[in-house]
Amino acid sequence: MEPEENQELIDSLRLSLVSDVGPITRRALLARFGTPAAVFEAAPDELRAVKGVGPKLLGRILAARREIDPLREIALCREHGIGILTESDSAYPRSLHEIHDPPSVLFTRGRLLPDDAVAVAIVGTRHATSYGLAQAERLAGALARAGMTIVSGLARGIDAAAHRGALAAEGRTIAVLGSGLLRLFPPEHEELARQIAECGAVVSELPPEFEPMGGNFPQRNRIISGLSLGVIIIEAPERSGALITARLATEQGREVFAVPGRVDSRPSRGCHRLLRDGATLVESADDVLEQLGFLVEAAPREDGTEVRHPAELTLNDVERKVLDAIDSQPTSIDDLVAQTGLAVPQVLSTVSVLEMRRLVRRLSGSTVARN
Repeated sequence: MEPEENQELIDSLRLSLVSDVGPITRRALLARFGTPAAVFEAAPDELRAVKGVGPKLLGRILAARREIDPLREIALCREHGIGILTESDSAYPRSLHEIHDPPSVLFTRGRLLPDDAVAVAIVGTRHATSYGLAQAERLAGALARAGMTIVSGLARGIDAAAHRGALAAEGRTIAVLGSGLLRLFPPEHEELARQIAECGAVVSELPPEFEPMGGNFPQRNRIISGLSLGVIIIEAPERSGALITARLATEQGREVFAVPGRVDSRPSRGCHRLLRDGATLVESADDVLEQLGFLVEAAPREDGTEVRHPAELTLNDVERKVLDAIDSQPTSIDDLVAQTGLAVPQVLSTVSVLEMRRLVRRLSGSTVARN
């Protein structure tokens, strides 16, 4: 007998385990029936009417209750310390709710935190040059030190360098796999994955024992971009999985950044094409922080403050104090002086800095408001 208190998890997991029910078909099924449980209770004619459900998939859905054992997967995850998040879970990343094909289930090692909403992805070729590896580590470290979470795919080359750069800066990083968590790929990154889980999370939408297959990696790229406010491409040949991530980021409304390389560098041709098509050129972490827009919802920080815009991460103590004293409603300069205890000239100069960073706006000569 399946335990009643876990029924929602069991039904969500069972639907995710049905072969060929991808994110688009799953969304169509839920749009028609409302819940995973209702999908399995639907009549064959009702299922057949859903776009994407052909005869073979219909048979798999009808057979799922007797052929798929979610309890086995749940027990396996518990045995290996793997968490399971469904879309209804409070810890499920808000940013993934915003994309049109979110993963129904996330298998996790480590922890996903609310402040991971302030994240940027760094991806690129597996066959990176020493230049590309150095830039990935440098940018990941600088952005992690500023307080951003670094997202990548744990692949060889640029991805691994980005994760290592974040770890070296003692920052947070998230690895998104194209295989199950118990079938890590590439296998030589097992120790790197362990370090990432200690300082962030390793996640996959695939069941723990799912083997790495070529078709899974382009699909996981939508999760990499979906978890991020923007995607930085470092060294991507003209046909590259990193360019797929850039396209997905554009479709999801995320920013796309590219690091230029030598004009005769084959690994940088994809980056140069992105720059010609309007991607933001990146030389430093400041280029990224200044370009990123406001968060959909303020992200809480461990120190009790909230971040509404990534540019806030670079503020010094005085700038932070003044910004925290400014409301979204008109706030007078006199009120800022009283709340912060700073001298009038210091408040005025700090407000000017915040205005240049587009964090506040002047309403008149004596009042400001937070953007």
